[in-house]
Amino acid sequence: MGTAIILAYIGLGLMIGLSGVGSAIGVSVAGSASIGALKKNENAFGSYMLLSALAGTQGLYGFGGFFLINISGVLSENITMLQGAAILGSGIALGLAGLISAIKQGEICANGISAIGSGYDLFGKTLVLAVFPELYAIVAFAATFLIVSGL
Repeated sequence: MGTAIILAYIGLGLMIGLSGVGSAIGVSVAGSASIGALKKNENAFGSYMLLSALAGTQGLYGFGGFFLINISGVLSENITMLQGAAILGSGIALGLAGLISAIKQGEICANGISAIGSGYDLFGKTLVLAVFPELYAIVAFAATFLIVSGL
């Protein structure tokens, strides 16, 4: 097996692994805040659940990037070093963007959940603020799409 295909598979592993880990951490942070907030205000469970799930989308972006690369047809023994390096680079970019943005999004959602549990009407504002870190995972996913299109 050539070096180029190994680089590509490392990139795919990082892409899906890091974004998945970030989402798992992000939803866990927000989910833990939901449990605490339920003790104070169990009537807002729907808001807690939605905010808790929000950080799970970065894992989906990682899988989406993985899927795009797999259907592109570039993964074969004939892959060039440039293609392997491009996939590795997109894997690192999307993986790290997904990892960090999901964790930070989970923290924002956790703070909003705690505030909602304390009686503040902050669901909409929390949702708006939580979208900001996700934007960077979306940008990394778009970059992955463009990289794959150029292969």
